[in-house]
Amino acid sequence: MRLSCVGWDSSISMANKESNILVVGAGIAGVSTALWLQRYGKKVTLVDRSEPGEGTSFGNAGVLASCSITPVTSPKMIPKIPGYLMNPEFPLYVIWKKLPILAPFLIRYLLNANDKDTRRIARGLTQIVTDSVVQHKDLAQGTKAEKWLKDSKYIFAYHSRKAFESDKYVWSLRAKAGFKPNLVEGPEIREILPGTGRDITLLAVMDDHGFILNPGHYVKDLATTFIGQGGHYVKAAVQDFLLESGRIKSVATDEGNFECTDLVITAGIWSRELMKKLGVSVPMETERGYHILFRSPSIEPPCPVMVATGKFVMTPMAMGLRCAGVLEFGGLTAPPSKKPLEVIKAHVMKTYPDLTWSETEEWLGHRPAPCDSLPFIGEVGDTRIFAGFGHHHIGLTSGPKTGRILAEIIANNHFPVDISPYFPRRFT
Repeated sequence: MRLSCVGWDSSISMANKESNILVVGAGIAGVSTALWLQRYGKKVTLVDRSEPGEGTSFGNAGVLASCSITPVTSPKMIPKIPGYLMNPEFPLYVIWKKLPILAPFLIRYLLNANDKDTRRIARGLTQIVTDSVVQHKDLAQGTKAEKWLKDSKYIFAYHSRKAFESDKYVWSLRAKAGFKPNLVEGPEIREILPGTGRDITLLAVMDDHGFILNPGHYVKDLATTFIGQGGHYVKAAVQDFLLESGRIKSVATDEGNFECTDLVITAGIWSRELMKKLGVSVPMETERGYHILFRSPSIEPPCPVMVATGKFVMTPMAMGLRCAGVLEFGGLTAPPSKKPLEVIKAHVMKTYPDLTWSETEEWLGHRPAPCDSLPFIGEVGDTRIFAGFGHHHIGLTSGPKTGRILAEIIANNHFPVDISPYFPRRFT
């Protein structure tokens, strides 16, 4: 079931064809960009083939994961991959019939699994995630969306100290960015996480994080604020672009053509095909992620918990307990796999053996994963076309700052971020 935006009025959608700036994609990055541009006095039209707040902006774990500065690829990963793939309980999957199509991307992806590239990627991610809570508060302050924001800790749950120490490399990079956990063992674990089973014997507790109580409604409420302040929303599918003298002139959609002086592409994995129309190849694949929502759960953690053995997050939300994670390479068209959901549920029950619930809901979404784990942010050449996509696991976390950076660039304001790691044409 999807969440409808209360009071949504699409009758005004077609009223602003003369808008100067077009933002394609109404997830967290696109809505953030539109709102910040509006605050800088710009006329903006937001375009999406669905309603705002769908896709991964709807189905994520809801964590404002300020410490998530390390990529999935890391040193010593490659020798471990056969073991991962042979272990049906490990949350890494490949739909094998898709391998011929995925292979070129996966090779480029795995080439980053070394110390030098991991540190380079971590530096790039640090700029756009470490102040996530502040960026979300700046974006949502004074809007209906503000009520969904909650300050919290972020807990990493391990089954042993040895398992925690095996993540020493990742924690050392987090420490360089200022994130050092408080380690908890023994009876205090049950005080912090009541109902936890014996499978969890160590907690790494991070302060100064946050989460969203309802990600879908959060983005919809931000979009409603944008519209209520004079912004325009068009439900349409983008078909092509017209450039004149090397700069964007108009965008063709199934609802007509829209002239614009600036275009922002924030359409997640679907941005890849839009960039192709501009002659720009973007090495990005869909990284399929799953979640299970346990409605009316008998046990809930007080804050988001990353269960390290299952590589998924449990988050207490307004709708129930959402457990989200898994990394599956399988393209856009393959149906959902059963095994990832079974694995998530099995790890949930190890963590909370006595958990009961009224019903469950399952979901599959598509994270946009660049081969170097860094998003694409900035202008495509001198076209007045701007990219803001490819955030893989950190879309919700970094969406507001991405939107703010893009708005500052378009409005010719100064923003103290080096965007060179995110150049849209860095692979061209």
